[in-house]
Amino acid sequence: MSSAAETTRKTLAEAAALPVSERIRARIEEAGLRFNANDNIADFVHDGELDELRLEVEEKMQAVLDALVIDTEHDHNSRETAHRVAKMYVDEVFHGRYQAAPRVTTFPNVAGLNELMIVGPITIRSACSHHLCPIMGKLWIGVLPNPDSDLIGLSKYVRLADWIMSRPQIQEEAVVMLADELEQRIHPDGLAVVMESDHFCMQWRGVKDDDAVMTNSVMRGNFLKDANLRREFLSLLKR
Repeated sequence: MSSAAETTRKTLAEAAALPVSERIRARIEEAGLRFNANDNIADFVHDGELDELRLEVEEKMQAVLDALVIDTEHDHNSRETAHRVAKMYVDEVFHGRYQAAPRVTTFPNVAGLNELMIVGPITIRSACSHHLCPIMGKLWIGVLPNPDSDLIGLSKYVRLADWIMSRPQIQEEAVVMLADELEQRIHPDGLAVVMESDHFCMQWRGVKDDDAVMTNSVMRGNFLKDANLRREFLSLLKR
């Protein structure tokens, strides 16, 4: 075996011995991209690595429980907690980080629709990037298509919203990310997103205010320029 081939073999073997999180991180850094809490990194997770990641998270979550002085060996309630939390994070509440975007079939606007369409309220579930506490709420999407717009099915709005929100998020950034995703797919004359939610980082800890609700809106195109259109959209939101 040539020295170059031997070096390559050793490099690959060393990389394979690294924890899966380090291998994924190295790929992202090599591509010069970021991996913030609300970024999707599915392109850098190879086949089978989610299983490894789940096990790694479980191991490290067990270390957190040990540091909290919880006797998981004898406490039947928390014996499987590390396993459950790892599965919850990777497969459920943060799946929008590790899974590719849902397949969304678009179809042409054959009828030349150009009137306001509103989708919602859509129930959303996310988690605050600061404390990983739940964010629970609803959002509404307004679309003003044009004859050249692509249209998508009603359920696809829900799937895309869930994909964006199922990551540690900051609400102000989440609505912008969803608006960007929809605008790239539909190419409408106008797009509006309104999100209203409860933040458990305020209700469960800190000031413990149960009544505080956060509302954000993103207005694009005609929604931003036409006050009457914006007023019509907001007046039709059903809470």
